[in-house]
Amino acid sequence: MEADLRFPVGKFQRPGAPLTDAQRRECIEAIAATPARLNEAVKGLKPEQLDTRYRPEGWTVRQVVHHVPDSHMNAYTRFKLALTEELPLIKTYNEAKWAELGDVRTAPIEPSLALLENLHKRWVLLLRTLGPAEWSRQFRHPEWEKPMSLDDTLALYAWHGKHHVAHITSLREREGWR
Repeated sequence: MEADLRFPVGKFQRPGAPLTDAQRRECIEAIAATPARLNEAVKGLKPEQLDTRYRPEGWTVRQVVHHVPDSHMNAYTRFKLALTEELPLIKTYNEAKWAELGDVRTAPIEPSLALLENLHKRWVLLLRTLGPAEWSRQFRHPEWEKPMSLDDTLALYAWHGKHHVAHITSLREREGWR
């Protein structure tokens, strides 16, 4: 059976139950590690490698690198909204169209790597302050059937970072890029 290049770490599975304290710590550590893991994944890549698609019809490595902080900025904002408002309806964004903008298609990756590092420093500081009641807070996504808890969102973004890092590392492995 051939691997699904879209989901090198598997599809996200919504937890379905509140996370345990140990699971939360594990997810927070995954989020904290994402910037360093992404930096390592792209280390030494040449411009032509950054402009290689990680799969047919997929984004380029460059687009993936820029997508991660774009997505995680939205996630950080969603956490803040859920913590400060009652069941807020969040704003969506068209990630495919964002990936076609000039700052994503052609820009150097270093600003996005730095943005991700600093964003995650702030985000992890916030995450480590949350108590049990706060993890059950929710927001509504206009395209999803049921509200998303912060526990679910934490698990989603721990997965999301690993998912996109694996797009790059699996491409490097397939291409023999050292």
